[in-house]
Amino acid sequence: MIDYLSIYEKMHDNNIMLTFKGEVTFDLINSMLKIIESRLDMIEGDLKTRKKVYNVLVECLQNLVHHIDTLDPGEETSPYHSKTALLMITTSTDGYHVVTGNYILNDKIEKLKNWLDEINSVSADELRDLYKRILNNEQFSEKGTAGLGFIDIARKSGQKLIYAFQPVNDRYSFFSFQITIPKNYQLASSK
Repeated sequence: MIDYLSIYEKMHDNNIMLTFKGEVTFDLINSMLKIIESRLDMIEGDLKTRKKVYNVLVECLQNLVHHIDTLDPGEETSPYHSKTALLMITTSTDGYHVVTGNYILNDKIEKLKNWLDEINSVSADELRDLYKRILNNEQFSEKGTAGLGFIDIARKSGQKLIYAFQPVNDRYSFFSFQITIPKNYQLASSK
């Protein structure tokens, strides 16, 4: 028999607020956001931090819905369903940690990597200017986005974007993304 008490204790000790593996839909996003909003109201006293965590989570979830690539039938090389996305939210003394993961076509990696590296390479002021420039130029993709979500995540968290691409097969990789939202945002952003 599985030791469920041990699993519970590990989740509790690691301060896991929410973990999810499966197909992400807009209905599911709404449910997850309600759960996290309720948890944040209980454990986070600082309203600014709560808002930042919530807003970053919204952007991360929207990225999952808009940008997950589906493996073609017969191409799946893992036991996981191709539309499967991962989401985990944890808390620690230094902040809230959001981790996502989804499949991506290998031919999209270079563009995404360049975009994330560009976001990571600029200052907070330059990030704000980049955001405004994209909005003013209406540079939106076929999915209705312009990469604004990642800019917004970097701006709201005040942190660099952490990511990795793990090859699955010749056509697909698994994209993992992580961001930390400091609990004391004012101190973190003034460094």
